[in-house]
Amino acid sequence: MAERLQVNPTRMELSRLKKKLNTATRGHKLLKDKRDELMRQFLDRVRENRKLRLEVEAGIRAANQEFMLARAGMQDAVLNTALLAPKQQVTLECQVENVMSVEVPQFTFHTRTPQQGDMFSYGFAFTSGDLDGAVEALAAVFPAMLRLAESEKACQLMAAEIEKTRRRVNALEHVIIPQAQETIKYITMKLDENERSSQIRLMKVKDMLLKEALRTGEPRTLEPQGLSGLREERPRRYRGRFYRSFTASTMGVGGEPWGWMGGRERESLDKWDCL
Repeated sequence: MAERLQVNPTRMELSRLKKKLNTATRGHKLLKDKRDELMRQFLDRVRENRKLRLEVEAGIRAANQEFMLARAGMQDAVLNTALLAPKQQVTLECQVENVMSVEVPQFTFHTRTPQQGDMFSYGFAFTSGDLDGAVEALAAVFPAMLRLAESEKACQLMAAEIEKTRRRVNALEHVIIPQAQETIKYITMKLDENERSSQIRLMKVKDMLLKEALRTGEPRTLEPQGLSGLREERPRRYRGRFYRSFTASTMGVGGEPWGWMGGRERESLDKWDCL
């Protein structure tokens, strides 16, 4: 059972809590839908990430084999000199895509020259063909590496967003909504109890007036004192207060019979046929 909030049991607070509960319920539904969609897209990207990782690992493994063969057939000084000054230049651009309020990166690259042969920064006279194969293998696996980096970063961001959304859903489902419901129930019961107490007070006041009128031997309707049509009902009270001057024998003597009452109290007694 959830603990209720420490608030005053008033109708204004009840209205505010009902609006809060309505908003929390709609937010809970939206967050659950967001979490489910994020999970679906996250699983799709994880499958894509696994395929790309296998592809990239296979390409890098093939390039390493070619480099080992080239290093075995060439001197270290010649190999280092051939790869010392690269000829081709790559420009990387990063854009952002919004996926369910998660900004995932998108990478694109451009080479300085479109010629395929510009990737070789050395002459072919003093180098081995295995070195050419290794450079070509690395150039072929480079786009897959960028897609793998993009996919892994997107998976990390989406996993963090899923965890955050899950915490929010759990907080709404197990804390905020039950607390609001319990508090609304408490305020409703308290207001009903206050209403019943007010009714009992009015009934007691009316019963006191009837008893006083019968004791003094005055007419039951108490017309001279400003009361009309009083009916004998269950005992009533008015706000738990008893006034010694509030009797049929003293009312109407020297002025207004109900002068001690305010406008709201007059309306309350008029509601229960006391005036």
